[in-house]
Amino acid sequence: MTRGRHAPPPHSRPRPRQRAAGRPAVIFFALAALLAAAAPATATPPPAPARQSAPTPFQREVEKQAARLASSDAEERRDAVTRLGAMARPEASRAAAPALGDSAALVRATAARAVLSLPPGEAATLVMPLLRDRDEFVRREAAFALGRAGSAVAVPALAEALETDREGAVRGAAAVALGQIGDPAAAPFLAGSLSRRLPPRVGGERPRRRRVEQDEFVRRAAAVSLGQLRSREAVPVLAETLGDERAPDDVRREAARALGLIGDPSAVPALRAALTARDPYLARIAFEALRAIES
Repeated sequence: MTRGRHAPPPHSRPRPRQRAAGRPAVIFFALAALLAAAAPATATPPPAPARQSAPTPFQREVEKQAARLASSDAEERRDAVTRLGAMARPEASRAAAPALGDSAALVRATAARAVLSLPPGEAATLVMPLLRDRDEFVRREAAFALGRAGSAVAVPALAEALETDREGAVRGAAAVALGQIGDPAAAPFLAGSLSRRLPPRVGGERPRRRRVEQDEFVRRAAAVSLGQLRSREAVPVLAETLGDERAPDDVRREAARALGLIGDPSAVPALRAALTARDPYLARIAFEALRAIES
């Protein structure tokens, strides 16, 4: 049988079943799209409330120690404050802060150090009121704690304690703290304490030994702190103290060491004069200070 000239070959003709095979799927997807477009928009369901996580072991320990601060036993409260401070975390220090107002002096003094994991300014603000505490031990520990906090916020309060507190131990602690903070604004107060001497004898009566020792501690601490501040305005009073043979040896040694740290050439004459001091330790410190300045 002869095929027509333009008839397609048999293998290229579309079969009826093949042409209709894809129609149901196309119709289905078209209907689904129409239904989705016609369906009203539904509101998104609100998110389920987040579950509150269980407290961590650290949080449970902080809560436990904070609860012990309500104990009627002062020793238990002190132990709780000590444990909170040892955690060295701001949350624990914040939990210990109420103990700064405790009725027991030992607890208040312990709390002054326990809050030092807070930011320096915050810790200093909390501790500063203890510089006016009625108990000498609390005032002293508060001064040391402020030095460790290292915030310049405490400089005015420490300077006031250095000048006005009736106890030498507190004044000495304030001098140490001012050196640790390192604010140059403290230099005039420290220089004043270094130059301050015990009043002369009245009626031949000698000052009490404890008072003499405390005065030496304050002056020595002031000299050390002036060296830490590297304050050039303190050079004259340090040089004067170095040349004062009536001053205690420890005070003169620290004055020489401070002059070496400051490095001002105007201190060279006083340091050279100290090379022949009867105290060999002072002579050695003066020699080292001169080397530091001249190099």
